[in-house]
Amino acid sequence: MQAAAGWYADPNNPGVEHWWDGTAYTQTRPRAAAPAPYYPGYQARAAGASPKSRTVAAILGFFLGGLGVHRFYLGNIGMGVALLLVGWMTGFIWNLVDWIIVLAGSAHDGEGKPVTEWS
Repeated sequence: MQAAAGWYADPNNPGVEHWWDGTAYTQTRPRAAAPAPYYPGYQARAAGASPKSRTVAAILGFFLGGLGVHRFYLGNIGMGVALLLVGWMTGFIWNLVDWIIVLAGSAHDGEGKPVTEWS
């Protein structure tokens, strides 16, 4: 019994497929990549986005924004220290504005990647 015509993986080269026409292999092509696995409720992070959670940063900013803790979490150590030492001088307006920046998705982590994911 012969195999049906179609593309078959090359056992000697996993990155290549051969076309079997029912009598012989006639063509080759690179093997297509396997589709990404599907997990219900999972959304892939946008390319270049920060792995840090915007939700965590927003919650930290709300409860501990006066201490700059959300900026420490995001890896912006200098901004965290500035908020800690100088934020009170602005009547905590700077801290409030910075918290709104996090909520709006305009904050960046310590590597300059945008913090956009609500996770």
